[in-house]
Amino acid sequence: MAEDSMEIDDSLYSRQRYVLGDSAMHQMAQSAVFLSGMGGLGIEIAKNIVLAGVKAVTLHDVKQCETADLGSNFFIHKEDVLSQRKRAEAVCPRVAELNPYVHVETCSSPLDDNTDLGFLLKYQCVVLTEARLSLQKKVNEFCHSQSPPIRFIGCDAYGICARVFCDFGDEFEVSDPTGEEPKEIFIQSITRDFPGVVSCLDNQPHGLQTGQSVVFREVNGMVELNGSSRKVSVLSPHSFAIGDTSHFQEYAHGGFFVLVKTPKMYTFETLKRQLCDPQVLTPDFSKPEAPQQIHAAMLALDAFQEQHNRLPNTGSCLLDAETLLKLTEEVNATLRNKAAVNAELVQWLARTARGTLPPLAAAVGGLASQEVLKAITGKFAPLQQWFYFDAIEVVKPLHSLPADEFLPRGDRYDGLRACIGESLCGELHKLRVFMVGCGAIGCEMLKNFALLGVGLAQTSGEVCITDPDLIEKSNLNRQFLFRPQHIQKPKSTTAAEATLQINADLQLDAHLNKVCPATENIYSDSFYARLNLVVTALDNVEARRYVDSRCVSNQRALLDSGTMGTKGHTEIIVPNLTESYNSHRDPPEEEIPFCTLKSFPSVIEHTIQWARDKFENAFVQKPSMYNTFWQTHTSAECVLQRMQAGESLEGSFEVIKLLNRRPHCWEQCVTLARLKFEKYFKRKALQLLHAFPLDTKLKDGSLFWQSPKRPPSPIDFDSKDPLHFTFIVSTARLFAGIHSISYSEKDLCEQAVAAVLSHVNIPEYQPSVKNIETDEAAKKPDQLKMPLSSEEERAAIRQLQHAIAGDVVKAARLRMSPLDFEKDDDSNGHMDFIASASALRAKMYSIEPADRLKTKRIAGKIIPAIATATAAVAGLVALELIKIVGGFGFESLKNCFFNLALPAVVFTEPAAVKRTLIRENIYFSIWDCWTISGHEDFTLSDFMNAVREKYGIEPTMVVHGVKMLYVPVIPGHTKRLKLTMQKLIKPSAGRQYVDLTVSFAPERADDDDLAGPPVRYYFARDERAP
Repeated sequence: MAEDSMEIDDSLYSRQRYVLGDSAMHQMAQSAVFLSGMGGLGIEIAKNIVLAGVKAVTLHDVKQCETADLGSNFFIHKEDVLSQRKRAEAVCPRVAELNPYVHVETCSSPLDDNTDLGFLLKYQCVVLTEARLSLQKKVNEFCHSQSPPIRFIGCDAYGICARVFCDFGDEFEVSDPTGEEPKEIFIQSITRDFPGVVSCLDNQPHGLQTGQSVVFREVNGMVELNGSSRKVSVLSPHSFAIGDTSHFQEYAHGGFFVLVKTPKMYTFETLKRQLCDPQVLTPDFSKPEAPQQIHAAMLALDAFQEQHNRLPNTGSCLLDAETLLKLTEEVNATLRNKAAVNAELVQWLARTARGTLPPLAAAVGGLASQEVLKAITGKFAPLQQWFYFDAIEVVKPLHSLPADEFLPRGDRYDGLRACIGESLCGELHKLRVFMVGCGAIGCEMLKNFALLGVGLAQTSGEVCITDPDLIEKSNLNRQFLFRPQHIQKPKSTTAAEATLQINADLQLDAHLNKVCPATENIYSDSFYARLNLVVTALDNVEARRYVDSRCVSNQRALLDSGTMGTKGHTEIIVPNLTESYNSHRDPPEEEIPFCTLKSFPSVIEHTIQWARDKFENAFVQKPSMYNTFWQTHTSAECVLQRMQAGESLEGSFEVIKLLNRRPHCWEQCVTLARLKFEKYFKRKALQLLHAFPLDTKLKDGSLFWQSPKRPPSPIDFDSKDPLHFTFIVSTARLFAGIHSISYSEKDLCEQAVAAVLSHVNIPEYQPSVKNIETDEAAKKPDQLKMPLSSEEERAAIRQLQHAIAGDVVKAARLRMSPLDFEKDDDSNGHMDFIASASALRAKMYSIEPADRLKTKRIAGKIIPAIATATAAVAGLVALELIKIVGGFGFESLKNCFFNLALPAVVFTEPAAVKRTLIRENIYFSIWDCWTISGHEDFTLSDFMNAVREKYGIEPTMVVHGVKMLYVPVIPGHTKRLKLTMQKLIKPSAGRQYVDLTVSFAPERADDDDLAGPPVRYYFARDERAP
């Protein structure tokens, strides 16, 4: 962000702007943060807030780089340890590289009980990590006492436990607690009563809470409500009361309401006051007492450090564990709301306190970073006031390991080893992982792999990554392994090189492929057989579903995650323990009805989608269809002869129309644009009002034009109107693009365009008898497959004859250049067209227009994104990875959903695998695959006999994909029993097996056939087939 002009660099921050909004972005650009402690947690927070775009960050640390730092701080390198650099000095230039708009400086002065804290007055937020509790209390008291208060955050991570504490002062105003965009909800009815009751159209849920306020718009009849704000009292999911409406006019029809976002005030207590009665967030409802238990244990750890000036010793030091347990009991006695002391948790905290779990730092660092952004912007509800998190499930199964498993060995993994032991570290080193996607989550996962030592070359481990995409500037805001010099370079290879800077011992294999059916020759069964597990870092559901199916087919664990803005989820999929990703399906995204888009838009999303569709149709699909047609048909003369002979050629009518109207100079492109304006924004409205005058009534006597239908108003073209001018210029540019017509900057100026427009002849509007679709269930017709009338055929022949006679069918004119929609390039005119077309249509239908930013998000299907959420999900996934590598049981695994805006963090057990009974003692699950091995002469009858003999159940039907190989009720299928499987299936060259769907005979004759697991048929004996 440019500090002087406060202009937001949209090319960098566009995805984050959709999360935070411009007001918060401006506030961040004026805020300075003091961050103390450059350990694993501190560097995570530094990374995230610098990527977000605060004005300045001071990195404070007094320690020197040590070997152990290499396992927790991804910006400390071996040479920093060898040269004994200060940690703050080592990381400062690398942190600063993340964002050129952020000023990053260091401070290595002592910060202790004797320090004069006056230097903190220039900061809006102070964050302490790796600080003793006594110092945290002193700094917090100083920050709280200022006017306005300096926002204070304290963070700690010791072994398997972590905490975050926030104090933003006595009065902290939040402009938008949730960040959710209010929706326009249409009204079915409003009673004239005390209280008046509002019902939503079509029983649409309103999502309101009692006490919130809504504002009414476009209500007919009860017009007193329009523009007024009313507090609601919720009656049902689709109705609410709004107070006295008995003196208003009778409600007639229409209107909608929108939630009014109101600021909310939050009150905070100091750390000192909160210690005895903490206000905590509960993330795991399966252990609701955990936050209070960790609170007591970590306060006891603070006391242990004060008494002994050290942390408990690593491993099974019984004396230190007993001391910490006693201190925990003493602390617990002072708390107002007590939970029973968790002795197991305390013992593990004592054993691991000197250790570090990098994924824990990433997860907690993501949450803490979001709190920093809340502190300086007032955007989203702040944490009140403690967040506690333990990773005890990572260590519980290790309780029987000897103490020397956890002792330091003088290498970069000492911190990790102190938590999970040498054996499990070794398993991580040997791991062979396949990660699909190297975007934001992919970069964060690679960082976690590097810190954990996943896939080391010397132990034959490997991390294989693939991503076909190139780096764009907007990626730099959260894909922290990339820098400006990497723009337009491949993500996967660049990410691999950056990861090796963190840990050069990793074995990385970077590919540029999509993972899809077309690449199964690369990502084959033998490829999956070499893997231990798969990680997805994808941004679309279909790709996830495909990778999941391959993991199920090949019995491989899958770790999936995703984010949308401040929300994130993780899903752990383990063979024979959990359901798979494909076991559940989100409801399909609601499609906008064709008639709504074409003629009856009611909200801005409809006009934006309409503009996007117009772009796709005019500048992508039609040029592509035009090219395909002329590649199929060699010449215009040949097409003419076939049409004159009465032959129907698909697409010929559309293609000839395009050929006939094809512009050959810039002026004709401008003319075409002006005619489009007339068609879209004037004639469409006139035709609709001709077909359905304003007083049109339906069969039941109600008005045709009532909510959600809005009557259009024709727009008269005005070249002086900036919106009209933008539409003309952008549309003309796009026509010039697909027709390869050049133009100059001078051609685009207002004077030059106006001169062309002055000569455009606009034919007078004549109403047509065209049918206007009003059925919401109707689908868009395929223009190419619609039958032509004889008059249309004759007109097409005449137009083609005219084109041939005019010598305009040369090879160059039989080709067009389809465009690829590119939302992030403001110079190409793509978004200019969509923004102006959508705004004009919105104006035509009296819909509140959207700004360019919102239009771009909807048209480009942009997923809002922020580094804080990305870091958090990747950390949570990496914690589960450790459990899977350790072979831990189902009870150890956790899925997570969080929303950092609220903040809410919820851990749940994965869905346990379902086992389906076929018949007595024969079960199967999604992970089962029965196998039959055949040979060249193996018949269908042999196959069915082999299934019956091997699995004890009679096959009744065999299907391959959509092809029915054997269904006894179909005539002729009995003869197929003698055919070979090779002949029936016709496998492609090199195909070793196919998966067949087989049904089985029920136990009782009148029951339906039973479904079973897929039966994998190998065309020849396969070693992997049991």
